Amino acid sequence: MHMPRIKAIGLLAILLICCGIPTARAEIKVGQQFPDLGTFKLEGNLPALSKTNVVLVDFWASWCGPCAQSFPTMQQLNKTYGPRGLIIVAVNEDDQKANMEHFLQYHSVSFCVVRDAMHTLVSQADVSDMPSSFLIDGNGKIAFAHNGFHGSETRQQYQSEIESLLKQAQK
Repeated sequence: MHMPRIKAIGLLAILLICCGIPTARAEIKVGQQFPDLGTFKLEGNLPALSKTNVVLVDFWASWCGPCAQSFPTMQQLNKTYGPRGLIIVAVNEDDQKANMEHFLQYHSVSFCVVRDAMHTLVSQADVSDMPSSFLIDGNGKIAFAHNGFHGSETRQQYQSEIESLLKQAQK
């Protein structure tokens, strides 16, 4: 006896949902709460955060040319604004840890670098461009989002946005 087509499709949908197979991504946007980084199985040590911190979460990969161009800018931002409360968390999405480590040999940084080996955070954030970054205020909300890195234009945007968020955080 054959199951009617509608019942078969319904059963398939139930199986997909019950098995946890994602059917759509939930893109995070400006104004929304950024996911708690501690809930993801990220490789590396996450920094402690407080309400006075502004956080720049940057998604990158070793094969990404613009990512390599962005690292000196992020290093300079860390040096300038870190003492005032900026925390940078660079989230690598390379499949192979060795690729990330090789990249970091040539791009030494003093900010936090973690790896999303399972691509769970990358998937939840719906990162489609490399690099992509989110500036998060002291309440954990996304204040600004950036797709790609465009040299001095992006650096100036970061500086202006970070200054603004740090002033708000210290009120």
